[in-house]
Amino acid sequence: MADFDLEALSLTELRKLHKDIAKAITTYEDRQKAEARAKVEVFAKELGYSLAELVGNDMKTARAPVPAKYRHPENPALNWSGRGRKPQWFLDALSAGKTATDMAIG
Repeated sequence: MADFDLEALSLTELRKLHKDIAKAITTYEDRQKAEARAKVEVFAKELGYSLAELVGNDMKTARAPVPAKYRHPENPALNWSGRGRKPQWFLDALSAGKTATDMAIG
């Protein structure tokens, strides 16, 4: 593992590092899930079944995530799609005088 001084990095560099780490974690998890699914499919096939036959054909398809509409004014890692319950940071910003338009993305 790389050993470097986080204190020496600028805010921009830290944010980029944070984004890169989050992406690396997601892609690692996706690869692990794909490998696990492939192993289970091979095992099911060895037993003479398809994976769909064993788990049922009513497997739910994942919905695509809703794109974010609002971003935290100070922490860009926090965002909200505008659906569901308002996050506390959004309510706090509104009570501090910000408007929803101020936090809108794009």
